[in-house]
Amino acid sequence: MAVGARSGRDDGEERPADAEHIAGGAAGDEAEDDAEAQPQRSFWKELPLLIGIALLLALLIKTFLVQAFSIPSDSMQNTLQRGDRVLVDKLTPWFGSEPERGEVVVFHDPANWLAGEPTPEPNLAQQILSKIGLMPSADEKDLIKRTIAIGGDTVECKKGGPVVVNGKPLDEPYIFPGNTPCDDAPFGPLKVPEGKIWVMGDHRQNSQDSRYHMQDSAQGFVPVDKVVGRAVVVAWPVTRWSTLPVPDTFDQPGIGNQAPAKALSAAPAALGLAGAVPLVLWRRRRLTGGPTGR
Repeated sequence: MAVGARSGRDDGEERPADAEHIAGGAAGDEAEDDAEAQPQRSFWKELPLLIGIALLLALLIKTFLVQAFSIPSDSMQNTLQRGDRVLVDKLTPWFGSEPERGEVVVFHDPANWLAGEPTPEPNLAQQILSKIGLMPSADEKDLIKRTIAIGGDTVECKKGGPVVVNGKPLDEPYIFPGNTPCDDAPFGPLKVPEGKIWVMGDHRQNSQDSRYHMQDSAQGFVPVDKVVGRAVVVAWPVTRWSTLPVPDTFDQPGIGNQAPAKALSAAPAALGLAGAVPLVLWRRRRLTGGPTGR
């Protein structure tokens, strides 16, 4: 009686399954060796790509979200000082949001308000940085003031009295110390047309605001479509970092409904860098990553 039946092949022969296992193992080892042998790209070689993506994102952010502006005069003291850099929210106007009472806004010159004002000549570095939103543009004809009244409001200010909006006198603690609300140029009552705003500087006796342009083509009003956005943060110098909230006087009952504003508090360059880093890390992983089934 046979004790052990043979399988029909010698024990020394390789089984097909064994051969496939050995071949597969060799191919896997070779792929792993190739992956390990592939040199990782230096961070310094990736740095130009990182910078390029960051600058591109910063340009998009500057165009659609946030832009930095420089304060060129003393008309908004003490809220803003000459040389301050503010970040302006440009996003909410894209969704139909309009300026509200009390907001500090940047707007394009509505009717040649800046006639005769000198425009500084930027150097090459300033021109490049301003285009990507890392520095404010030196040649744009923009102004910054506080929105006092919006379309449909009635606004007035008599000599010796406060500014009155829709019959409500304003308590204005932001006015420059020693200034009066409007003694230098009283006005009104005026009805603000729909789609326009009435603006005044916080340094009332040093601000060529709506009061001084009532004889121009816009009658002192600023069209809403000229508004770039709301200034939300003093970003520079760091010793003056602060937000620019709407004063409580504009929330008093009866003055009108005011929607809460949306503030963006990150600089274009920082947002651009934050968006660029994950993209570059993902790309590096794809270039240097080996088999995942080890």
